[in-house]
Amino acid sequence: MKQKLLFFLFILMSVGAWGKTKITNEQQARQIFDKAYNQVFGPQGATLRYDVDIIGVYKTHGTIWYKGKKQRFTDERVDTWNDGETAYMAYRKRRVVEVHDAMSDKKDKYSGKFKFSLDDFSYRVEKQGSNLLLTLKQKKGAKGTIKEVRATVTQGTYHPVSLKIKVAFIWAKIKISNFKSGGIDDNMFTFPRNKYKDWEFEDKR
Repeated sequence: MKQKLLFFLFILMSVGAWGKTKITNEQQARQIFDKAYNQVFGPQGATLRYDVDIIGVYKTHGTIWYKGKKQRFTDERVDTWNDGETAYMAYRKRRVVEVHDAMSDKKDKYSGKFKFSLDDFSYRVEKQGSNLLLTLKQKKGAKGTIKEVRATVTQGTYHPVSLKIKVAFIWAKIKISNFKSGGIDDNMFTFPRNKYKDWEFEDKR
């Protein structure tokens, strides 16, 4: 009886060992990308400095803050506040504040071109010096506009370092610095109307 019991336990242990599947490169890459993505767009909020170059034709740099559906950014042309319902864009040179619905693509001619779902892609990860390179390639039948993403993140913390994004045949390069996840005050996204009371307002809603 004792021998039968030991044999039974041996079989269970063997089945358990065979049942454990090794994680694939794609699964590992997706897990890392999800962690990096959530550090930026998670409920805790985040801030970073960005330097954008779209094939040398369009270049800009600035600082952006995210928290849920809220967003704030500033660059050399404009200061914006998006409280999740209304977006305010203060153009310094024109001294004009445009008012948009928070989710409208009209507030930024490039925002509508960078749409995707995380499930649109196949994923791969590889070491790149002291960082990790995540390569996302669009699957057949996906409806998003982004065809490929190459995201560089730090090892361990998975903080974003840079992005290369392909839309059609065009690559956009984004360098990221001064990244911080969490500790974002909700007041950051409130439009300071008194500061702009003498400016012209254009309601685009």
